[in-house]
Amino acid sequence: MSDPDFPTLHTPRLVLREILLADAPALLAVHGNAQDMRWFGSDPLADLAAAEGLVAVFAGWRRQPAPGTRWGLSRRGEEHRLLGSCGLFGWNRQWRKCTLGYELHPSARGQGLMDEALRTVLDWGFAHMRLNRIEALVHPDNAASRRSLQRLGFQAEGLMREAGHWHGRHHDLIGMALLARDWRAAGAAQASA
Repeated sequence: MSDPDFPTLHTPRLVLREILLADAPALLAVHGNAQDMRWFGSDPLADLAAAEGLVAVFAGWRRQPAPGTRWGLSRRGEEHRLLGSCGLFGWNRQWRKCTLGYELHPSARGQGLMDEALRTVLDWGFAHMRLNRIEALVHPDNAASRRSLQRLGFQAEGLMREAGHWHGRHHDLIGMALLARDWRAAGAAQASA
């Protein structure tokens, strides 16, 4: 059942939409692959039932005390085909901050799709959630994700030792963040270029 209040977003090539139960097989294709999930921060999904459970988790984010929104990414005209997801979660309204998370199916990587999606999600978060700060946690060996975040203006703030636990062991994570004033300044610089 879809949520009529879900904030669907559009980019030139993508629709960022609610993740539905019909998307569970596509979620399993990404979240069930141990190699792809080595940086994500959770163990791979074991089966379709676990993927269906993840759909429920993402839907439940919007009702939590520290809410979040997880968008499914689909190409325009192919809204039925989920390529990945991204979202803002752990919203601390008083501190005006939250955390960014994302993943993309290997077949959709290297095309700038996640960068396009994240730009729209960041705009939405700063405007509609009135955020001052968006944080991201990245595994030190995930160079591609660090580069993506840096292109968006995120700055590394430090190494958090053994902050995550998945695949049966603790992992260090790099804390990165983007401030609203830096996002606005980058947008103004692009507009004047």
